[in-house]
Amino acid sequence: MAERIEDIAVAMVAPGKGLLAADESTSTIKKRFDSINLTSTEDSRRDYREMLFRADDAMKNYISGVILYEETLYQKAKDGTPLADLIKAAGSIPGIKVDTGAKPMVNFPGETITEGLDGLGERLARYYEAGARFAKWRGVIAVSDALPTRGSLRANAQALARYAALCQAAGIVPIVEPEVLMDGAPGTHSIDRSEEVTEWTLRTTFEELAEARVSLEGMILKPSMVIDGKNARKASVAEVAERTVRVLKRTVPSAVPGIAFLSGGQSSEEATAHLSAMNTFELPWKLTFSYGRALQETALKAWGGKAENVAAGQRAFSHRARMNGLAALGNWKADLEKAA
Repeated sequence: MAERIEDIAVAMVAPGKGLLAADESTSTIKKRFDSINLTSTEDSRRDYREMLFRADDAMKNYISGVILYEETLYQKAKDGTPLADLIKAAGSIPGIKVDTGAKPMVNFPGETITEGLDGLGERLARYYEAGARFAKWRGVIAVSDALPTRGSLRANAQALARYAALCQAAGIVPIVEPEVLMDGAPGTHSIDRSEEVTEWTLRTTFEELAEARVSLEGMILKPSMVIDGKNARKASVAEVAERTVRVLKRTVPSAVPGIAFLSGGQSSEEATAHLSAMNTFELPWKLTFSYGRALQETALKAWGGKAENVAAGQRAFSHRARMNGLAALGNWKADLEKAA
């Protein structure tokens, strides 16, 4: 029986579960490994991700899907099991990052355009064959008093829409990720400016998705939260939650089954607290997490690249996964962190 993208999308935002973003590029994971004095090699990257994917408590109870880098989709665990099969065995869904990165946009100083559409249809067919059932594409929206420009915003939204249409044609659920940066230069914008730009970005993105005839029921939105710039942080958890929900209600059609937030420069606990606060509102869609660093940071430090620390790394990962699973239900409380 054929898998319906609508059913896959619903499974990705199952109650109390969310997505693990383990799709760091080779250069990004090198920076993460540098922080624990570990050399990034094909084997060390495999060992790290295998440690996460074999954390049974996290993977079976709180992780609905894992976004993979292309290398990882085709890698095998030390015992020869494909890493994608480890994910499936835990009842989770393998996914794949398909963009090739944000590059400077010609004639638009300080702005980028995400590349990777050339040959994407053929790549998606291969990824489907390898077990991927959803994909991710990130558009990057810079914020300042003058940015973004209309041209850059529209170009990134069009690329997201073309990518989403190609995914759905291949039987793959697209995660549509228009990230309004909180930590880009200079990162001093107010939460008012963040709300204004986020609303404009989401409105433009859904206009382009409609133009491309993308099925809303067969996609997941991965937005940033409405939050003040990294160098201007003042807003409370309650204010971030209230403003983010307000923007979503103004711009995101209720046909979209779920919204999985990126953490975007927030601390692990901040990202959890904001998600939980949002889930106390009456909402037409599931709100959950699609976190990378905010799920992995404590696990990476606990593991430290040492085989004898695998269990400690898995415990740290499972704790953060559980905290975010509770947040996806609106049930997280700060004292649960202290009890860990």
